[in-house]
Amino acid sequence: MYSVDVGNTTCGLVARTIGGPYAVLIAEQLLAAGARLIVGLTSAGRVAPSLPLPCIVVASAAVRDEGTSYHYLPPAERVECPTAMAKYLVSGLQGLNFIVREGLVWTTDAPYRETKMQLRHWADRGALAVEMQAASLFAFATARAANVALVARVSNAVGHQGDQFDTGTQEDGLRVIEAIVQAGEQFLCASGAA
Repeated sequence: MYSVDVGNTTCGLVARTIGGPYAVLIAEQLLAAGARLIVGLTSAGRVAPSLPLPCIVVASAAVRDEGTSYHYLPPAERVECPTAMAKYLVSGLQGLNFIVREGLVWTTDAPYRETKMQLRHWADRGALAVEMQAASLFAFATARAANVALVARVSNAVGHQGDQFDTGTQEDGLRVIEAIVQAGEQFLCASGAA
């Protein structure tokens, strides 16, 4: 884990927590160590055809098409983000050079198995992007009463003719992290958990 200072806040940054099982393993350890807020920052593919590339999606709910969430909650098609942090994230991230949307994401364990039919199915049901950890993290947070949120950097799409996997510069990435930390400070102050 890296220690990052943003303003008056020191936060931990755990790189490459790819997939629901690993993201939740880290989240469990962070919660046990006293973390007051956990924000997943992940890459994602576009599901909604109208979503521009690149952009940022703040997940408000996730389709549970993975396995980890079922170890925390009874079966259901989706799980809501249990933390009211989305408005702080959206507000903080909108000042960057990316379009920011809030909404449903599709969480899957099989990143190269999204078919055109599945993409159309979840797009028709309101999914903006596909990623690998939101449903797992939201289920963990619901079951364990943890403050969790998720930000997805959407950078690719099936059939996209432009650059794929473009999330901007390293400076853009640092600004995203800074905006997340500032949003976290605002959320914790507003919720009395600071």
